[in-house]
Amino acid sequence: MNLKKNGALLTVLLIVFIDILGFTIMIPLLPFYAESLGASPFVVGMISSIYGLCSLIAGPILGDLSDRYGRRIVLLSSQIGTCLGFVILALSNSLWIVFLSRIIDGITAGNITVAQAYISDVTEPQHRTRAMGLIGASFGLGFILGPAISGILVHFGHAAPIWASAGLSLLSIIGTAVFLKDVKKIEANSKTKPGAIEQVKKYFHLLNTPVLKECFTLFFIFSVCFSLYMSGLALYSERVLTWQGHAFSAKEVGLLLSYVGIVALFIQLLLMGYLVKKIGEYNIMLIGFFSTALALTVMGFAPILAIFLMGITINTFGNAILRPAISGMLSKNANPAYQGLVFGLNQTLMSVAQIICPLVSGWLIEKHWTFSWCLLIAAISLLGLIIGYFSSHKFKLTLS
Repeated sequence: MNLKKNGALLTVLLIVFIDILGFTIMIPLLPFYAESLGASPFVVGMISSIYGLCSLIAGPILGDLSDRYGRRIVLLSSQIGTCLGFVILALSNSLWIVFLSRIIDGITAGNITVAQAYISDVTEPQHRTRAMGLIGASFGLGFILGPAISGILVHFGHAAPIWASAGLSLLSIIGTAVFLKDVKKIEANSKTKPGAIEQVKKYFHLLNTPVLKECFTLFFIFSVCFSLYMSGLALYSERVLTWQGHAFSAKEVGLLLSYVGIVALFIQLLLMGYLVKKIGEYNIMLIGFFSTALALTVMGFAPILAIFLMGITINTFGNAILRPAISGMLSKNANPAYQGLVFGLNQTLMSVAQIICPLVSGWLIEKHWTFSWCLLIAAISLLGLIIGYFSSHKFKLTLS
């Protein structure tokens, strides 16, 4: 796969990177920002959950709209909502405005969903897992730069990194409007607009399609583990880890996430393609779940910084290979006419996890049950490994 020869793929990857950079600037900041306005760890979880609830409703709708009307217009609408959400958040002086900003961003949360569908449009099936890995590489690079930028700008006040995110979001809107072109429309899918009942039936049909059903199940398990981990990491670090005699703050969490980004970027750019070629997506998925289970067990039993870094490195490896592996399996087995809808359903599963998991993380950490938080993620990862292993005969029919 030659990026120089695939200008459309390169363009959408650059736009996705700008979006992700704005998003990752917010990750280490938002819990501390909400706490500065009086939020408890559970309320911090509620702020993340409301975003997940809104994107649960919007995800498959936006994906399906992109199938029928083109990726570009839906991506633009999503980016505009994200930018508006950041602006409102930067201007907020009370928790209800913070909630409002997350609702607006959640309702229009389709950036990555539509980008994945667009990548499916412009890449051959044999290259899709590698292309999905490049989105992972964009996340990795975003995690290197975004949290570091947040740690620097937070010295100018909590609002400064948020304004930076809004500016980057505006830049991505301009990039999409000027440079991104729709490459095709699926005529069979765009002639008629199905009613609500037919649309729901289509969702359930895809969710129950053999092989896709197993892929969706595994992606949901990954989403639960990832959402528990990301929603609780800053709060966990603030309460368990210390640096130079003080508890972790937004600055230290930002540096920690930058390290995560460096590891993830290395894996996505230098290792993912080799692994796909040598062992295939199915085996990558098994290794990913095993890695996350091992990592969180290590982190739970030894919450000191040096060993914690060992655990977070292993977990980053698992997360970095899981998402593109399962996404590639989905894309290969889905009807080309429904790529947007399939990834929209993926977003729905991620959104369900984003509703439940921040509340669970916030509650456990508010109770000071940090050990239980780690072991819960490890146990769910182990469940994914077991389900994937015993579904091997179904995957081999289509992926071998």
